[in-house]
Amino acid sequence: MAAPPPPRSCDTFVALPPAAAGGRVVFGKNSDRPAEEVQEVVCFPGAAHPPGAALQCTYVQVEQAEETCAVVLSRPAWLWGAEMGANEHGVCIGNEAVWGREEVGDEEALLGMDLVRLGLERADTAEKALTVIVDLLEKYGQGGNCMESPMAFTYHNSFLIADRKEAWVLETSGKYWAAEKVEGGVRNISNQLSITTKIDREHPELREYAKSKGWWDGEKEFDFAATYSYVNTARMTTSRGRYSEGYKLLNKHKGSITAEVMMEILRDKESGINMEGGFMTTGSMVSVLPQEPSLPCIHFFTGTPDPERSVFKPFIFVPNITPLLKTSSPTFGHDDPVKKQPRFQTKPDRRHELYKKHESAAAVMETTKGKGKKMLEQMRKLEKQKISEMESILQNRSLNVNQAASLFSQSVEEELKSGLLTSIIIINFT
Repeated sequence: MAAPPPPRSCDTFVALPPAAAGGRVVFGKNSDRPAEEVQEVVCFPGAAHPPGAALQCTYVQVEQAEETCAVVLSRPAWLWGAEMGANEHGVCIGNEAVWGREEVGDEEALLGMDLVRLGLERADTAEKALTVIVDLLEKYGQGGNCMESPMAFTYHNSFLIADRKEAWVLETSGKYWAAEKVEGGVRNISNQLSITTKIDREHPELREYAKSKGWWDGEKEFDFAATYSYVNTARMTTSRGRYSEGYKLLNKHKGSITAEVMMEILRDKESGINMEGGFMTTGSMVSVLPQEPSLPCIHFFTGTPDPERSVFKPFIFVPNITPLLKTSSPTFGHDDPVKKQPRFQTKPDRRHELYKKHESAAAVMETTKGKGKKMLEQMRKLEKQKISEMESILQNRSLNVNQAASLFSQSVEEELKSGLLTSIIIINFT
């Protein structure tokens, strides 16, 4: 039997009280993708749709829901779905590429990233999002190229889904799946199956299928990851893999995990969580979900590669959100090479304005260490200011809805002017 491919995936984390501080759930994800791929941050309002309407996802059409929630997404700019995001009800989802014993089909179906967005658009709790995803998985399947390239890159998917009260891990193998409920403490997922014997929901034929393939004898305790993949589940949390490293970082901070702590975990290069190379961290997200429903959920996105030299900028759901123009990539309509057959014959420039400025700043940071350090200090100062402002909103229970509508866009403007753009101008004139 062929060995599984080398891991190219992401890391998603959640901390619930008492592991998280202040009666809040803290969610975080690094999206690790091809280094040249642009990730955009976009927002779509809630909407009503006529019965029987069709919805075009990245490759296939599905039946549209009659009502969809407002969502904010961080996504590769070429596709419909998302790597990670949140909705107006405080539901957050991130997905990972996973491989196992079941062959990955190359037939076009729903991408795991499409399922992330569909779950966010159609559910007001984490468990409802799980149900949305597994129902769509059963009806439409998962598959298709996950990379903007003629070279196919395909995988199964795992998901970490969180809301104000709980979290769920959902892991798939083809149409089969297992889910684990997380009600306290910490949990992470990476590029491997990780649900073992604690299975709270599952595909009705999960065990029978494993028996039919000779993966499980029906006698010993059923271990999903050990049965459906090549993982040695006894060593999952002690090996040097990224899943293990993420587990250790979460447990190191158990009891005091805040948004800032989660950001530092996502910035950790030594563990491989902040990935470098041909596949790298192209976007990052941290969300704070207060368990008290009267308080707003706050979602931080970078919209740029490498969280170590990016700014986490806050977003809060309120009516009439200012369009996120500076983090939205150009669109190409029917001329987009993704929509033409054969697909991916050319690759257009999908860089948004923040990405371009960040690209210039990153070049300066690499070539002019002193000035690069100063730029990084400015960016961190801006980020700390934003975190402090968000903490004040939660502590004082005072949200200015009009200011919140332009919160993310204004933060991007401040990053462009004080954190990146100004520094580049100064450097060019010295």
